[in-house]
Amino acid sequence: MLSELDKAIEVREGQSLKTDSLETYLQNAMDLPKTYLEILQFPSGYSNLTYLLKFGKKELVLRRPPKGVKIKSGHDMGREFRILSGLNPIYKKVPKPFLFCEDQSIIGAPFYIMERMNGVIFRGHTPKDQLPDSNQMRNLSEALVNTLVEIHSLDYHAAGLENLGRPDGYIKRQIEGWTKRYINAKTDELKSLEKTYTWLNNNIPPEQKSAFIHNDFKYDNLIISQNKDFKIKGILDWEMATLGDPLMDLGTTLGYWIQESDPDFLKENNMNITLVKGNLTRSELVEHYAKKSNTKIVDIPFYYVFGLFKIAVIIQQIYFRYKNGLSTDIRFKNLNKAVELYGKMALQALQKNKIDNLY
Repeated sequence: MLSELDKAIEVREGQSLKTDSLETYLQNAMDLPKTYLEILQFPSGYSNLTYLLKFGKKELVLRRPPKGVKIKSGHDMGREFRILSGLNPIYKKVPKPFLFCEDQSIIGAPFYIMERMNGVIFRGHTPKDQLPDSNQMRNLSEALVNTLVEIHSLDYHAAGLENLGRPDGYIKRQIEGWTKRYINAKTDELKSLEKTYTWLNNNIPPEQKSAFIHNDFKYDNLIISQNKDFKIKGILDWEMATLGDPLMDLGTTLGYWIQESDPDFLKENNMNITLVKGNLTRSELVEHYAKKSNTKIVDIPFYYVFGLFKIAVIIQQIYFRYKNGLSTDIRFKNLNKAVELYGKMALQALQKNKIDNLY
């Protein structure tokens, strides 16, 4: 059974679409049934907005940027559509894209349409009776790592994505870029974040190799089969995918990976299922990745600290929009507290130079 968290629901206030113009446009552009368009919204995301479109029995998914953001990088619908279009023919875990529209008169923003991949998305508040048992969870966490290795081994030339990013100097640009984003979205004085980005800028490691990377790889971006084999069927949210050092991608995944040995202040704000018994620890995750990818990994605390800092900045950007009236989504009201928690964890990791047992 699908968790209530992952069912499409009534569209949130202030995030509605223009039904009439969208219905007419899609019926003409995609030869859809001449029937009433029903629009629902997937409620759990914090970044780009995702909707379920129903034309009778035909179901599609629409993605558009949130209100109050500049349409670039992570909110560039054309770029995300291009990524899906390149990957889908060579990788079965990518949803099939159908149409990209940059005509903002249709719904007020660029958007694209893709297939709906049916399955379960596990989140931090998924009911316990719907989660895998400890043995299944172990297998699923290993499958998550295996899937990340798959992504990093994709032939981006075959996908026509060789110009998607600039691999050379990727780590330095990422550190400088996320530092700038934090400063631009800053609302509170948080010494832990200032010390973290200063340390990151002063300790950039040499790059080992480049690969296609997802850049936001975590449990709640995975579609899991609805039967009890808990296979990974699909991967969502490719908006930040690029070419770069795969260890930076691993670091982001580690940043989301909260575990039992972590302090209560972080576990209480967990929005993932990494706390469920049976999951790999962060160190085990790194070991499994190194084995499956045949990669020698050094300096892993740097990548983990980067992951924590990056997540803190993403949350800060969302909170900045809320505080400045660019979003009225009440879920964002206390996100500044989450930013502070990730800052504290990053500072502990860099000071202790490890990724486990930090408190």
